[in-house]
Amino acid sequence: MPLRHRLLAVLVAVIWGVNFLAIHASLEQFPPLFLVALRFALIAVPTLLLVPRPAVPLRYLLGYGLGFGVVQFTFLYAGMAAGMPTGLASLVLQASAPFTLVLGRLLLAENVSARAWAGIGIAVSGLMVVGLARAQAAAFVPFLLVLLGAVGWAFGNLASRQAKPPNPLHLTLWMSVVVPVPMLVLSLLVEGPGRIAAAWAGAFDAPAAPAWLGLAYTCIIGTAVGSGIWTWLMARHPAGVVAPFSMLVPVVGMLTAALALGEVPGALEVAGGVLVVTGVLVGARRRAGRPTPAATSAPPDTVESVT
Repeated sequence: MPLRHRLLAVLVAVIWGVNFLAIHASLEQFPPLFLVALRFALIAVPTLLLVPRPAVPLRYLLGYGLGFGVVQFTFLYAGMAAGMPTGLASLVLQASAPFTLVLGRLLLAENVSARAWAGIGIAVSGLMVVGLARAQAAAFVPFLLVLLGAVGWAFGNLASRQAKPPNPLHLTLWMSVVVPVPMLVLSLLVEGPGRIAAAWAGAFDAPAAPAWLGLAYTCIIGTAVGSGIWTWLMARHPAGVVAPFSMLVPVVGMLTAALALGEVPGALEVAGGVLVVTGVLVGARRRAGRPTPAATSAPPDTVESVT
């Protein structure tokens, strides 16, 4: 992998790590479920007008949209709105990697190597340490919500893998078309028209500017630029070479949250984070000489692709 391509992979990790700060800023103005609907509506409209529909079975497009878009971001945004620290959210969402392996084994009968099982064990132990730290801080529910978001991402991974799209970026963009309507209905039922109207009442005042900047960053930089570069790299290199760079996302997320928001993780959270990242890297690593299948999906806002 040439140095220029490695630097591009690092750039994507930085883009996606900062994306969590952008989400935090948008959540200051909009309720979480409505924000998910708004975010994906802003992506869906130009997608419908400009991007050809991917040549994949409809059930996999819907599965990807519901898992990756609806479930992941419902729980991620709800967890962050409920108090999950921004930096830790970027870390816990990486649990999607071991969840994908386990669900692939259970639902698709995919082979999981001993090395991958070892990685899962390390990552899960790290999540348990982070969960313990969150429980001690009386913030276990937000942690659990973000963890459920990682499960949604894993289901989305399985759907995109089964879809085998000829152009993964088109699938990522068209996934956004699935999300706005169910999320708007869910927002109306859970958050209510009053809360949505209250958010819009001050949406065009000066204090709301960071929320719109965050939303613009998430849609344009996080999704279009980040996912575009990542898909371009995935098309040119084995997944096992490119994918480990995504482990820089929580590092950037936690560092930027510490600098911008003053979030300083505790010792247990740092230790758990190291175990999670180590476990994912161990599970993703393959023996030398073993072919690496091409990836069919870009990771998230996290993760958009598209955190």
